[in-house]
Amino acid sequence: MLPIPSNGYSVFFDTDLKELKNLLQSSNYTKIFFLTDTNTSEHCLPVIQKYIPELDTYDIIEVDPGEENKNIDYCIGVWQNLLDFGADRNSLMINLGGGVITDMGGFAASTFKRGIDFIQIPTTLLSQVDASVGGKTGIDLGSVKNIVGTFAQPKAVFISAEFLKTLDKRQLVSGFAEVVKHGFIADKDYLAQLKEISPESITPELVYHSIEIKNHVVTTDPFEKGLRKTLNFGHTIGHAIESYSLQHDKNSLLHGEAIAAGMICEAFLSHKYNTLSENGLNELITIIRPIFPDYSFSKDTYPEILEFMKNDKKNTSGNIGFALLKELGNCDYNNYLTEDKIIESLDFYNELIA
Repeated sequence: MLPIPSNGYSVFFDTDLKELKNLLQSSNYTKIFFLTDTNTSEHCLPVIQKYIPELDTYDIIEVDPGEENKNIDYCIGVWQNLLDFGADRNSLMINLGGGVITDMGGFAASTFKRGIDFIQIPTTLLSQVDASVGGKTGIDLGSVKNIVGTFAQPKAVFISAEFLKTLDKRQLVSGFAEVVKHGFIADKDYLAQLKEISPESITPELVYHSIEIKNHVVTTDPFEKGLRKTLNFGHTIGHAIESYSLQHDKNSLLHGEAIAAGMICEAFLSHKYNTLSENGLNELITIIRPIFPDYSFSKDTYPEILEFMKNDKKNTSGNIGFALLKELGNCDYNNYLTEDKIIESLDFYNELIA
């Protein structure tokens, strides 16, 4: 598959990592650092070592896995490690992991000494189809997701199907939420293909097309002034549910699990307050519910969930903003809704899963 050109870099589909090897051999970096978590150190770093055995001079900065660790304290630890290892402005950071690693690693690299080069090697389905393109970096503040960050482009992104073999079913299901979202917002024909498969059977070609969809959006609108906002479908409510779960659940929701619930709620709003038909709403529900777990929350939790939405970075002048579907495969943005309408959607979801 041909590389996908993005904003000043390319996304390489590179199962055996030849293009990564070529890039490293043609560069003159003084030091190379891998940012990993304990899972990717064990399961994914050996893939790098297998395909590029001559890459034997690097330092590893390892953090604990999980969204709850994508915060300023861990980021300070990354910066401190870079200092301790003697990183200079001609160093390279290779972020090897899921969205937590690529988001936080990109942020740490883009701010260390006012910016060093970094490469993204996303290892989960979620990070391959979502965090791989767009140049967004960031960390969470408390339970507010991605509220501190930068727009910073990597030197390159490398997608290898080898890493998907290291994932369990739950991680694949979580990533599949962003895959089907791309169909919901931009490509009904693609959505029809996705309806015929399970997350475990996703092919490199489907991953490629999903990245093509997102790349078109982010290259058209790199700083989220317009079209890029459509990528937020399901995320206003989904991020709030995810934040609530992170605070209250011992086994908290993964990102895609929360976004799946958010897409149902926001599809209801798309039907009530935009032009999505009832058939379109029902079709979306029949796609999502067999794949993703239901998440039960009571009316008593609504004020806290709404409070998370009020802190969402997409809001303007205190108004809660949404990307809403016009129809399956077509989405618009800058829809602002009042709390009572949002509560309607939460009620709809709870009644649906009861």
